[in-house]
Amino acid sequence: MAEMHRAHHVGSLLRPAALREAWRNAAPDDLCGAQDGAISDVVAMQEQLGLHVVNDGEFRRLSYWNRFVEQVDGLEVGEARFSFTDDSGDRLAFTAPHVTGRVHRTAPIAGHEVEFVRGLTDRDIKVTLPSPSTMQFWFGPLSGVYDSSSAFFADLAAVYREEIADLASKGADIVQLDEVALAMLCDSAAREIVAAQGEDPEALVDDYVAAIASAVRDAPANVTTAMHVCRGNYKGHWMASGGYEPVAEKVFGHSGVEMLFLEFDNERSGGFEPLRHVPATTIVVLGLVSSKTPVLETRDDLLLRIEEASKVLPVERLALSPQCGFASTIGGNALSEDDEKRKLARIVEVCDEVWGSA
Repeated sequence: MAEMHRAHHVGSLLRPAALREAWRNAAPDDLCGAQDGAISDVVAMQEQLGLHVVNDGEFRRLSYWNRFVEQVDGLEVGEARFSFTDDSGDRLAFTAPHVTGRVHRTAPIAGHEVEFVRGLTDRDIKVTLPSPSTMQFWFGPLSGVYDSSSAFFADLAAVYREEIADLASKGADIVQLDEVALAMLCDSAAREIVAAQGEDPEALVDDYVAAIASAVRDAPANVTTAMHVCRGNYKGHWMASGGYEPVAEKVFGHSGVEMLFLEFDNERSGGFEPLRHVPATTIVVLGLVSSKTPVLETRDDLLLRIEEASKVLPVERLALSPQCGFASTIGGNALSEDDEKRKLARIVEVCDEVWGSA
């Protein structure tokens, strides 16, 4: 397991305006150059703020899952059966991976991201991958390609094991799976949708937990495995409500990861009671700082929330982060880069106070 640090961010960071423009208009070689420069700057920014775990902000990705789909045979992009919403009721459709053939890894997925960052820093590097459920949950029941979900997830888990081994060899310290479906299956409305389409929600939980455990099973000793459990994050919108209790015992207890990044930024997230299901060897990173709004959380509020969580899980097994990334897609959330920096700096400040270091 990597050295224990307390201050984290989830993965994606706001793309600078020049990089967004390069995505729209640049030739491939020019885009790569723009990405290299922006990543160099954002790694330096993370170091200057006092973060000891850094990454490339996912600046080489259009979304948190698109590179995975590009590099794995048997996956294509299609419409999703769910939509995002916000507190006003505004709804946003989105696209997601679809299974079109037997899946297998054709090339490294994120190794180039890690190699470039390793050339910039001696700090711990985290890299993210979309979770196994991302490749099935959004489009519905498997049909026509695989005879069973177990056969599909067995092939998919092999993709992850190959990729995690490659990432470890290239200098990754933390490999994090970004998981949304299991958080959505805490929401009775989402369960009703999948049940109406012929799926058993509880069987999906079992399939996804088993797939995660299989994906990280052979992770090299020099890499820490992590999972971010998220209720959806797209331009400040979300997809699900409800605490983790309906899935906590299975998800926290049997996924096999060493770190859990969990959302606890508002009332939709529920309380800390489900943390009682976290194994004694697992670290929980509390997502208490919102990446959806520019409003800066106060030091006192964060200290109070950490104290509340420590009544369920000892403070020595806790850390702090935003509830999600700042830009799960290239468009990002409705806050500025300065807002992002202030929030990350606040996380480092509070970690220094609570644990004596970030």
